[in-house]
Amino acid sequence: MRRRHLLPVAAVLLPACQPPAADDYLERGLVEERVAQASDPLPSPDADGAVWAPSAEAGRLLYGIPGEAPLLAVACDRATDRPMLAFTRFSPADRDAQAMLSLVGNFHVARIPVDAVESGRASLWQGSIEADSPDLEALTGQREVEATIPGAGSLLLQPGPRIRDLVNGCRPVAGPDAEEAERDSPRDEAQDEGPSAVPPAGSRPADPPPAGRE
Repeated sequence: MRRRHLLPVAAVLLPACQPPAADDYLERGLVEERVAQASDPLPSPDADGAVWAPSAEAGRLLYGIPGEAPLLAVACDRATDRPMLAFTRFSPADRDAQAMLSLVGNFHVARIPVDAVESGRASLWQGSIEADSPDLEALTGQREVEATIPGAGSLLLQPGPRIRDLVNGCRPVAGPDAEEAERDSPRDEAQDEGPSAVPPAGSRPADPPPAGRE
């Protein structure tokens, strides 16, 4: 008898504690087995209640509704000399398709080329941009950002300290070598030539030497 009373209570408590969006929703079978291709334009996703959450991978954030599949991922990629911010839009894409991801907000516009990349049972949109691009200020402000891919709809991104810290932390910082190079840079040629031969304005010209007597 006690078990019959406990089951409804558990059913009520489970929805109240939802985990954040995670990368392994596809692997865990929490989304449809077959993901349709995006030949037809897709509607904009409902992102009401979506938040930024840390991924299991360091330097990577997921954006989505707690308890559901993520909508977007942003990661700092330091594999090259110039750090990059890598974006993954979890929306079906036609195989080998190419598009442009636009981030509009906070008085900035960032345009990021994206490609359809195979990922499990679907092709997803992925692309990168240099982390020091001033256009990424779109993600560091206090206003929401509209992320749009033609055919994949628009996704509204809420501002927050996590995405702001990820962007700023991924940007290269001028080290001692850069500061030393700036100190060793050639100075203005006028400074290296020494005193000018032209007397300063307002100065009295030198008296001519006295004429010799006969």
